[in-house]
Amino acid sequence: MRIRSLGVIDDAVVELSPGFTAVTGETGAGKTMVVTSLGLLLGGRADPALVRIGAKAAVVEGRVVVRPDTPAAVRAEEAGAEFDDGALLISRTVSAEGRSRAHVGGRSVPVGLLGELADDLVAVHGQTDQQGLLRPARQRQALDRYAGDAVSVPLEKYAAAYRRLRAASAELEEITTRARERAQEADLLRFGLDEIAAVEPVAGEDTELAAEAERLGHAESLASAAQAAHAALAGNPEDPEGVDANLLVGGAHRALEAVRSHDPALGGLAERIGELGILLSDVAGELAGYADDLDADPLRLAAVEERRAALTQLTRKYGTEGTVDGVLEWAEQGASRLLELDGDDERITELTAERDGLRAELSLLAQTLTDARVEAATRFATAVTEELASLAMPHARVTIDIRQTEDPEGVEVDGRPVAYGPSGADEVELLLAPHPGAQPRPIAKGASGGELSRVMLAVEVVFAGTDPVPTYLFDEVDAGVGGKAAVEIGRRLAKLAKSAQVVVVTHLPQVAAFADRQLLVEKTNDGSVTRSGVTVLEGEDRVRELSRMLAGHEDSVSARAHAEELLAAARADG
Repeated sequence: MRIRSLGVIDDAVVELSPGFTAVTGETGAGKTMVVTSLGLLLGGRADPALVRIGAKAAVVEGRVVVRPDTPAAVRAEEAGAEFDDGALLISRTVSAEGRSRAHVGGRSVPVGLLGELADDLVAVHGQTDQQGLLRPARQRQALDRYAGDAVSVPLEKYAAAYRRLRAASAELEEITTRARERAQEADLLRFGLDEIAAVEPVAGEDTELAAEAERLGHAESLASAAQAAHAALAGNPEDPEGVDANLLVGGAHRALEAVRSHDPALGGLAERIGELGILLSDVAGELAGYADDLDADPLRLAAVEERRAALTQLTRKYGTEGTVDGVLEWAEQGASRLLELDGDDERITELTAERDGLRAELSLLAQTLTDARVEAATRFATAVTEELASLAMPHARVTIDIRQTEDPEGVEVDGRPVAYGPSGADEVELLLAPHPGAQPRPIAKGASGGELSRVMLAVEVVFAGTDPVPTYLFDEVDAGVGGKAAVEIGRRLAKLAKSAQVVVVTHLPQVAAFADRQLLVEKTNDGSVTRSGVTVLEGEDRVRELSRMLAGHEDSVSARAHAEELLAAARADG
């Protein structure tokens, strides 16, 4: 992570260990700016007062490794972010005027997206800022993972039955609530289908009838034209002296036939004229037949027009394209839909039986989930309470409240109907009684800031390996403790760091000694400008810082010996 122009930090690079990183430094040196920087990358509120005096903007950039197929990776990809070898480059800029910008994977994004990603990337536990396991939904998920197969196996079956029940219930509700509408739709379909069946239209019939009506309506003129054309081609019987096309073509053919032997070219023309004569004879014959067959019966014309009127009425009502073919298409679809609507009563019976069967199945599975969660909660509460005894909270007691909300429409659990959801019927909440006689309260309300961080540390240690969040940030987790309790806090942070990345802001050397990497936030002053930097401490430098934390100055011989002893003990413990 790189921090520029944020508070007392001018420009610093913070290299966090994959395991346990401790951030130390004197009071006022700027340790909180490291936490604030992480908060900005996680979508925290942008305060222009954080911008270093004289700078135009504060900038925090981070490289975050994100496991593929996690919710955070999927959400980032949806936003158009690009990954750099499995990592996301995230940046947050806060101007002195108060404007804030965010970028993820090279893409400008709303600041709210950083908060969405943070839910699956970092769990923050601090004096004033708590995330992750304080949310009841995350508590239930963590308890389920802690319980293992005892919950995961029935939960998978429960979730599948729940989805089927939702689908069956939705379909049943849709059918029953729209019963009147569907009945009206069925009546309209029956009326339309009966009306079409009464007419019995045939595909393409409207086009054929239109052509026949046109022909019958002009029968006299068509017959007169056919007769005139026939007379022109084949002659008029009433005029023996008349000239016709056949006579003329026959004369031309005979003239050429007489001389064709003298020139082959004329022979070819003679054959073509002969073919023309045959064609004229055929056409004349068809004209004669057309005139004889032409039906000029006005009764037939009236019947055609009546049929066309009946078809037109159908096409206006049901023809999707104003044609008989459209009417037939509507009838086919309407018949299919009517079968579906007529089957509602049978479908309602089927869905009701399916719903009742699934509700009974869910009741059994929900009871199994509740029993498994109660058993896991007892084990978990005992383990966390034991952890707290070693973290200077010997009288604190943690319990998990598993309860259900009564609902007459719910499923049966412990013999009573309760509300249920996709994860069962249980509401899970972590409770803390900080001392004997105190009533257990939600952990966010049952402990002070420093106590809450220690409670969350104990919870996270017990949950270690089951919570999918890969990074934990603890700010002032060691507030108000020292000595042996501080050593135990350091030991447990190191234990948690074996399964996740842990970042801790601390003032206790007993805690810092257990870190895989120690970062020193140090303030310098050249007489005119005060700035802080971040340094990775190794070897002698780390011993000097631990000595300062122990005795107030790094040159104390006894403090150096104690610091070396702390480091050696931490390494031996690891």
